[in-house]
Amino acid sequence: MLPDAFDVTDKVVLITGAGRGIGKGIAQVLAEAGADVAINSLTPRYVEGVATEIAKSSGRRVVPVVADVTQNAGARQAIDTVMDTFGRIDVLVNNLGDAIRKPLVALPGEETPALTDEELSLVIDVNLTEAILCTRAVGPHMLGRRSGKVINISSWTARQGGGDMVVYSIAKTGLAGFTRAQALEWAPYGVHVNSIAPGIFPDPVTVGDDGMQRTRDMAARSVPLLRHGELREVGYLALYLASAASDYMTGQTLFLDGGMSL
Repeated sequence: MLPDAFDVTDKVVLITGAGRGIGKGIAQVLAEAGADVAINSLTPRYVEGVATEIAKSSGRRVVPVVADVTQNAGARQAIDTVMDTFGRIDVLVNNLGDAIRKPLVALPGEETPALTDEELSLVIDVNLTEAILCTRAVGPHMLGRRSGKVINISSWTARQGGGDMVVYSIAKTGLAGFTRAQALEWAPYGVHVNSIAPGIFPDPVTVGDDGMQRTRDMAARSVPLLRHGELREVGYLALYLASAASDYMTGQTLFLDGGMSL
């Protein structure tokens, strides 16, 4: 059995961007550990089925929350929905994120076009603005209770940028800075803010068999531990940060990348 400090039984967790990928892996682990989970997505395409699947396997309440959390109204809607459903939020996981692999400016002799204005704004909103808006929306509740955990999902690119992911790297670096600053502001009120910076964590459901094989081959060449991560491995670290076991940690970004950022 796990020590009591890792117990998250009956805690209420909201995870943004959790219809697939890392967010889904976090939701699975936290529900299996005893938490009730709200999983957010922009559309019901994936999130409703994932909620049903995790609820069935874990025996916990798992509810889908469809909202655009990159917008102020959507972030507040998501927080309000969870509050109305469960009565509180103990843990917020700002997981939503995505990259568009294009250069900031078209490179001489290369065919890949530069990021458009719309794509640039989207990458910033999905990877950074969402976390700020959702944290702001949940803040009064957690501060009023003098209790809460915020977990931001950053990236190994916050330490080591990628040449075709400049704006993504900027956003994830900003997220690490936001984690530090918000942790300092809220520390006196018992609210902890930390980040996880994952490396390569493909979702077999979305990338398919061919995509998984390409990822395995790439990881074997570029990751010091010679493999990609499994989605549940991010969930295990999120469990630590969501539980009392991490009560003396705040403002930190923990790299979970097989050594890629070294």
